[in-house]
Amino acid sequence: MAAIVASFTSSLLISSFPSTSSLILTKLRPNPLLGHHSFLPKLSCHRFHCRKLMATRANLGLTNPVEIDPLKISLTVKDVDVAEWKGDLLAVGVTEKDLTKDDSSKFQNSILKKLDSLLGGLLAEASAEEDFTGKAGQSTVLRFPGLESKRVGLIGLGSQTSSLAVFRSLGEAVASAAKTAQASNVAVVLASSEELSSESKLNTIAAVASGTILGTYEDNRFKSETKKPSLKSLDIIGFGTGAELEQKLKFVQDVCSGVILGKELVNAPANVLTPGALAEEASKIASTFTNVFTVNILNEEQCKELKMGSYLGVAAASANPPHFIHLCYKPSTGPVKAKLGLVGKGLTFDSGGYNIKTGPGCLIELMKFDMGGSAAVLGAAKAIGQIKPPGVEVHFVVAACENMISGTGMRPGDIVTASNGKTIEVNNTDAEGRLTLADALVYTCKQGAEKIIDLATLTGACIVALGPSIAGIFTPSDDLAKEVLSASEVSGEKFWRMPLEESYWESMKSGVADMVNTGGRQGGAITAALFLKQFVDEKVQWLHIDMAGPVWNDKKHAATGFGVSTLVEWVLKNSS
Repeated sequence: MAAIVASFTSSLLISSFPSTSSLILTKLRPNPLLGHHSFLPKLSCHRFHCRKLMATRANLGLTNPVEIDPLKISLTVKDVDVAEWKGDLLAVGVTEKDLTKDDSSKFQNSILKKLDSLLGGLLAEASAEEDFTGKAGQSTVLRFPGLESKRVGLIGLGSQTSSLAVFRSLGEAVASAAKTAQASNVAVVLASSEELSSESKLNTIAAVASGTILGTYEDNRFKSETKKPSLKSLDIIGFGTGAELEQKLKFVQDVCSGVILGKELVNAPANVLTPGALAEEASKIASTFTNVFTVNILNEEQCKELKMGSYLGVAAASANPPHFIHLCYKPSTGPVKAKLGLVGKGLTFDSGGYNIKTGPGCLIELMKFDMGGSAAVLGAAKAIGQIKPPGVEVHFVVAACENMISGTGMRPGDIVTASNGKTIEVNNTDAEGRLTLADALVYTCKQGAEKIIDLATLTGACIVALGPSIAGIFTPSDDLAKEVLSASEVSGEKFWRMPLEESYWESMKSGVADMVNTGGRQGGAITAALFLKQFVDEKVQWLHIDMAGPVWNDKKHAATGFGVSTLVEWVLKNSS
């Protein structure tokens, strides 16, 4: 990610600039010594202490994640009277309008009126005492005798319920209430669900269910003491029943498992998640879904044969060797009508290289998240392996490596040569992500992909422009932009289309090579996207997602799993 300096903004700018780590495959100045260290054979027992090409986990700190059972919550749609539901917590989503009372201070909403009647008016009385008005973010959990449910929770939805984000927040609030009450069996119902169409009902239950699952999940793998979540089952009441609804809930579980994988990959520290460990995760997906996935992990020598000098230049300084990951999904039956490519930036740690990240706000301690793009790609792959969409072939590509500093590393001013023959003068080693993506994009085009999306924590400039929760998208294709934005409306993730201003390419020209890898701070996210465009076949529809902002939640100090849901929705929209 380009470099970060002085402040949060400038620090992110530095971390987003491409980092470079060695003179690799450069036409003009071959460096035998650098080449010797950069392209180690299968085993090299000097300098890097017999590092293995398929190295697993680093031993620094003797840290290994605790094996924790996958989160399992049973999701069910039920057609039952809320007053007769038996369990630990009955959560009722209410709008401000639902809390309207008549002249006798009785609820007018039918569900609230029924519950209040069974409780002898205590629900209305308690909600008034708690000053609960149904505003978004409000919640109160009450324990009364008189119902089959041990507790009743009122969760505010605000004044508008037209957005799926409202229902995801409802699910998150349900998860929080269940955790506080140590509830095992929970039901959720909307006080007013009659106006929802059939399609709206499907999307609403999906939003509530995903919010509950992801709100319940906690990544405790690196804590000495862990506690299993109490929530075991979620019943969704008031939406009817049937195979279509059950199928939608199964889909939610599949996507959430991919989002959780994405979170775990980003959360894992760089001394655990090395490039080799990331490759292992990809291989695990392929071995789990052998009927639809194949995997190919290229080592340094194989990447050298493919002339990936841009990627290998970044990797050259690290004791952990690079691993180029290619997962391929093909449906087990039926014809393939669309070929897609998903490319994720895979910097498992970014020091900035010789343009090292320094100073307040440089965020070097968070540069484990510089592989957030690859986490989204592999998380989507896991979900796709479970969903198994027909008619579509998907290539998941990650050029995994670290951007470090050593005598074998790439220097500012070096020239590297990408696999399409274009030469790049490295004027900032902390603009490394685009250098790795360059060769990954060339490779993916050669696989026959007709549409390609790349995701990267690429520039701090994009965070300055869009803030911490919105990703920028860049593409010359209006059709592809519409596809991704349409998918994001379902996923609930936030994107904003940014301009690809061709005139800005002037700042990327080099006097001694085809281009430089950074063009200065002004328009930094745009010039980064224009750089990537140089490595995409003109016949291929391509879209770049800069997710430097939404990859991480500063308040929770944890990964968000951003990108997985939208990628899955996009693949399904291209499926027959």
